[in-house]
Amino acid sequence: MSVQDDIPHVGLPGDRGEDGSVFRVKDVVRPLDSEASAGAGAALLGFASDEGVRRNFGRVGAARGPEVIRSFLGRLPVHRPVVLYDAGDVACRDGNLTAAQERLAGKASALLDQGLRPVILGGGHEIAFGSFLGLADHLGERFAATRVLVINLDAHFDLRQASAPNSGTPFRQIAELCEARGGAFNYLCIGISELSNTTALFERADRLGVEYWLDEQIRKTDPATLRRALANRLEAVDRVYLTIDLDTLPASVAPGVSAPAACGISLEAVEDVIDEVLASGKLALADIAEFNPDLDRDDHTARVAARLAYRLAFGSGQRLSAPL
Repeated sequence: MSVQDDIPHVGLPGDRGEDGSVFRVKDVVRPLDSEASAGAGAALLGFASDEGVRRNFGRVGAARGPEVIRSFLGRLPVHRPVVLYDAGDVACRDGNLTAAQERLAGKASALLDQGLRPVILGGGHEIAFGSFLGLADHLGERFAATRVLVINLDAHFDLRQASAPNSGTPFRQIAELCEARGGAFNYLCIGISELSNTTALFERADRLGVEYWLDEQIRKTDPATLRRALANRLEAVDRVYLTIDLDTLPASVAPGVSAPAACGISLEAVEDVIDEVLASGKLALADIAEFNPDLDRDDHTARVAARLAYRLAFGSGQRLSAPL
């Protein structure tokens, strides 16, 4: 009999009778209030909102993203002891996006205060302003002196000048927040598509000093060169906020998004960025944006989002093998 046979609900039904560990993420994740955190590990936090997508004239449905990502993440196996908490969701149900972003910031800041790394599951890309605001609030008086790098894996700059916040304005809002609090706006956008941004947006990015790597550049550059370039960039900063808009991936890989990409960058390139940022030891918090379960095909995007959330929470290489 398996050691897990007499522990109810461990593993999946197909795991019954195995004579080794069948623990999966759902078996190890703990509610945040179940015990005081030890000041280490990751914490899931959902942002159930597509109000920003609606305001940006996109296809709504991303509010269900956190629920579905958690479901698929929970099925993935864990191969070593891990620490993972679940801090619940922040929802935007009344159309008050600014208030929802502030609540998200409050929860993210509290997790950072506890020594945990928030992995925030969206939701539209309006998530980004709430995430960054949480980091800024956590840093408090240290914000202006802390070199924070925002890395956005995205086909879009999301620097729009709309009068009300939406899923296309978060990095313009972040730039304004940095200016108001005396900090530098340090923004690296990876995967930018020339065909997904107007001339006005490229010119705004240039005026704000945004560094961007085009999707076509990334596809033509070998992975080792990209990782070295990113590692050099990371050496010059203190903390990193990493945000992943799933529409940076090809539509064949991530169809369940508001604005699917005709080409995009590879999933391997996205994972290389995650790994390099984690290896730097400077990742403060991360989020995954724009997953829309209503537009998914065969749960393909859900599985991709869960894979990325797993990597952000635990890193890569839980099972180490001999070199090939």
